[in-house]
Amino acid sequence: MMKRNFTKKLALAGVLCAVAVVGSLFSFPVFGSKCAPVQHMVNILCAVLLGPWYGVAAAFVASLLRNLLGLGSLLAFPGSMCGALLCGLAWWKSKNLRLTLAAEVFGTGIVGGLLSYPIAVTFMGVSAGTVAFYAYVVPFLVSTAGGAILAGALLLTLQKSGALHSMHAALEH
Repeated sequence: MMKRNFTKKLALAGVLCAVAVVGSLFSFPVFGSKCAPVQHMVNILCAVLLGPWYGVAAAFVASLLRNLLGLGSLLAFPGSMCGALLCGLAWWKSKNLRLTLAAEVFGTGIVGGLLSYPIAVTFMGVSAGTVAFYAYVVPFLVSTAGGAILAGALLLTLQKSGALHSMHAALEH
């Protein structure tokens, strides 16, 4: 029974990871950063449906694939993974959708944005003198807010229809 649950969750994580990678085709530039709101929507869906660890794993794999396919940058890693971890932990502990959405925005926009600075300076050849340490916060906030709005609308619809409860039940049995 436990192996079957693992297989279902792993398969769903793979599908959501694929959605994030394909969704990165719909990105837009904000201050030199590629904003991909679908990744943040996927982070929240993983948090609510699968939990924090699957969410972080899916965010890592999606970031890796986006980089290998030339659809993202190294900054995809801290942004998506911090957001996935914080929103996953928020849902796991509270089961509160608003808190989960806010945790994604804070995790990606603030924490991920701040962690992107040393990565950009160290690995991407960005000059420390030309970019402020908070330079990635605004673009990451724009991207994650868009993804949170998409995920919030989708999850509220699923919740009102009863489908979210059915999905949780199907993943546990």
